[in-house]
Amino acid sequence: MTAVNEVLSAVFGRLMADAGIVALVGGEIHDRRLDRIAAPCLMLSTVETRDYSTVEADGLEILLTFEAWSATGRREAEEIAGAVRDALHGADLSLPTARLASLTHQRTTSRRAAKSAMYVAEVRIRAVIG
Repeated sequence: MTAVNEVLSAVFGRLMADAGIVALVGGEIHDRRLDRIAAPCLMLSTVETRDYSTVEADGLEILLTFEAWSATGRREAEEIAGAVRDALHGADLSLPTARLASLTHQRTTSRRAAKSAMYVAEVRIRAVIG
C-alpha cells in the first residue's frame, strides 16, 4: 500500500467513525464523484501529491480536497466542512508503514454551484509524510 493510500484509508476511517459527520450527511461519504449527488453529502474531489524530501529524509506532501454539498444552503455546507476540519486538523492517525508528520486544515471556501443550484464548501487538508 502506498503512503497516499494509507493516508486516504486513515482519513476516511476517521470521517466514517465521526458520528457528528455521519449524522450531518446521512452516511453519504464518498471517495469519488457520483453521477447523482444525494445532498447533503461529503466527497473527496482531488488528491495532489508533491515531493517534500530534504537532504536528510524522504518526504511527501499530500493535499486532499473534500467537497461538502448541500441542497438547502451555504450554512449546511459550511457546517459539514467545519465538522471535517475539526475531525482532521491535528489528528494523529496511525498508518501501517508510513509516518504521518502532520495533518492540518489549510483552507475552506464555499460557493453556490451554478449548474446544480446547490451549495458546496471545499475543505483543503494537508498531510505530510516524513
